Amino acid sequence: MTMTQSPPEYLLCGRDLHKSFGPTVALAGAGLALAAGEVVAVMGPSGSGKSTLLHCLAGIIQPDAGSVVYRGQTLSALPDGPRSALRRTEFGFVFQFGQLVPELTCLENVALPLRLGGMSRRPAEQAARDWLARLEVADVAGQRPGDVSGGQGQRVAVARALVTQPRVIFADEPTGALDSLNGERVMTLLIDAARQTHAAVLLVTHEPRVAAYSDREVVVRDGKSRQWDLEQVGLSG
Repeated sequence: MTMTQSPPEYLLCGRDLHKSFGPTVALAGAGLALAAGEVVAVMGPSGSGKSTLLHCLAGIIQPDAGSVVYRGQTLSALPDGPRSALRRTEFGFVFQFGQLVPELTCLENVALPLRLGGMSRRPAEQAARDWLARLEVADVAGQRPGDVSGGQGQRVAVARALVTQPRVIFADEPTGALDSLNGERVMTLLIDAARQTHAAVLLVTHEPRVAAYSDREVVVRDGKSRQWDLEQVGLSG
């Protein structure tokens, strides 16, 4: 006899998401669910809608239709202020080119989310130093982003994403600007740190070697998640 299991509870869940930019359709019914501590890779060709899906799930942009629910709250129902606070405290972000603030030192960049959250300078910078050490870039703390290598800069960006101990890390092509050796090191450090803090990771990539770090893959093509991906997490139907 086959036993039917109910879908598990998810930390973050997007259902039937639609998004267009003018006449261009970016999402046409995509869905994705992410459990606490899980690493999910979103794969697909360039222009498939995978980055738009990440931005909708992170509350950066609003979908035209569909829902995104995080810990029981519908993100679209939150005002801008609470949604921004959520991205600052419970979400961490790593982008392809780091997007560090060039005028600040690497230490100040990592401490910035804590300072924006109201933490005083000394404990914020101590936490930043600890994370720089964990990401093996403590020696660049006093340097500005323009004075460090691409691999070092991306490790600083990972430290900034993790310093608030977020529940979800959104990583959009985090190794896209790195050579294979630096890319592998960044991914190893990112996933190891996420596992240690029990953070979930949503990883957008088109590279199989990067997706291999995930627990599960979701394929996005023409703005839609493949049906078997949705069935795996009980989002079909």
